[in-house]
Amino acid sequence: MRCVIARYPFELTKDGVLASMKGVTPEVVTGESVTVGRHRYPVKQVGQVVTRQDRRDFTSGEVVRAMTRLGFTCHEYPETTPVGGSTPLHTASALLGGIVSPEA
Repeated sequence: MRCVIARYPFELTKDGVLASMKGVTPEVVTGESVTVGRHRYPVKQVGQVVTRQDRRDFTSGEVVRAMTRLGFTCHEYPETTPVGGSTPLHTASALLGGIVSPEA
């Protein structure tokens, strides 16, 4: 599929994206993300690996559009912790003997 990212045309395929992302460790998701294989990656990380461009050169929207057209599942927000669930902050605080309220 032909798509334009950062004003440059790319011929992307689903198999090509899967091959490019194979062995790439996912970074922490703080915004929009895309599921590639069994992992969830930030869209900027996927865009950088697939296009070999600097992340500042393209928008996350360009990558989301391309990945959606290729059939990948894109997510607007990062996964959240269920209400009442323990977050890494709460776990660390409990291990250090401090108490952090869930509202903090």
